[in-house]
This record gives sequence, structure tokens and C-alpha cells, in this order.
Amino acid sequence: MAAQQRILAVDDEESILKVVEYALTQAGYEAHTAHDAEEAERALAETRPDLVILDIMLPGKSGLDVARDIRATSDVPIIMLSAKGDEVDRILGLEFGADDYVTKPFSPRELVSRVKAILRRVNATPAAPDTHLRVGDLVVNDSSRQVMMRGEPVHLTSSEYGILTLLARHPGKAFSRQAILTALWDESPVGDERAIDVHIHNMREKLEADAKNPEYLLTVRGFGYRLREV
Repeated sequence: MAAQQRILAVDDEESILKVVEYALTQAGYEAHTAHDAEEAERALAETRPDLVILDIMLPGKSGLDVARDIRATSDVPIIMLSAKGDEVDRILGLEFGADDYVTKPFSPRELVSRVKAILRRVNATPAAPDTHLRVGDLVVNDSSRQVMMRGEPVHLTSSEYGILTLLARHPGKAFSRQAILTALWDESPVGDERAIDVHIHNMREKLEADAKNPEYLLTVRGFGYRLREV
């Protein structure tokens, strides 16, 4: 029997943690919880989770700072939790390396759906062994999930990698933001289109020689994005 995947949920509201823990456990995950950044750091080291659910508003050290610290050493997927009206915080969460965000109040079913979708992407079996997607100086090894640009490794989040492989499999083809959302979640699109813009911005910072004048990740004005042709 395969080992249960471990999820760490971090929130200072005990009622939310109980709901999330119950929903994750019912979905077959091994759920761990923490109430603040200090507890989260200990739990990260002890449990080595497969995914982290992280509230932005934590006492003391914020969830944004925790996300940044995680990204300094780990590619573990992160879902941020934010208050309904705090769009700036949600965007900052993505810029600090989160894969997705869910706004409070949220449906436990929706949260579990997001968790499942991200973990599916992380654990997806490549279509063929040692599949290399090459566009100019960009190389994506779909079996090892390794991305190289100009001979140097590039570390992408799970969502960034999902967007890149979608575009790299169809160089030159324009995808709308809604189409990218749908591809990321393997179902009806969830989340908002602004998240795609932030992911593309972050990817340009990592991949392009000049992020303000991209040569690879190109904007299709009024529509979406495409990867340059081979």
C-alpha cells in the first residue's frame, strides 16, 4: 500500500484548522497542523510534507515570510489562505512562491480539490520516458521535471512548471488565461486570471535574460500567452 501523502496546514484559527484537518483526513491524506510560524518550521522539519496550506495572516512572522523561507530551500507546493478582500496579499503570496491561493471563507471540498490537482501535477507520470521539450536555449525534461535555460537549471513551482510544459508542448500556439487555468486544474477553471499573469511574471524573472523584454514567454495582447516558436 502506498504511503499517505502528508499535508501541513498552518493557521492561527483553531476552528479553521479542525475543518481543514478533518477534510484532508477524510480525503485520505495524513494531516498535520501548526498555529504559527515557529510551529510551522518545526513541523516542516519533522514531517517533510508533500504540500503546505499556509495562512497569510499569522501572529508574529507572517505567512508570506514563511513561504519565502520555504522557497529558499524547498520546492514543496504551497497553497496560501487569504481573507476575501485582500487581493494584494494574494498576489504577494504568488510572488513569494505559492502555487495557488484560496480565499476565506472557503469550501473544504474546494480546498481538497486544489490539493488533489496540485499533487496530481507533481506526481504525474511523463507521457514517454526521457521526453525533452526544447525551444531555443530552453530545455524541459519531462521525466525528471528539470528545466534548463542556457545550460543552467531553473527552479519552478508546481504551477509554473505546469504552465511552462503546456506552452512548451505547443510552441507558437496562443493560450488564453482561462485555457491555462483549465489545464492546470484538469477540470473547470478555478481561481482568477490575475494569478496566471503573476505566474508568468515570476517565470520571466527566472527564465528570461531581460524579463521586461521577454524572448520566450510572449504576451498575446488581449488574449493570453504563448511560447516562442522553435
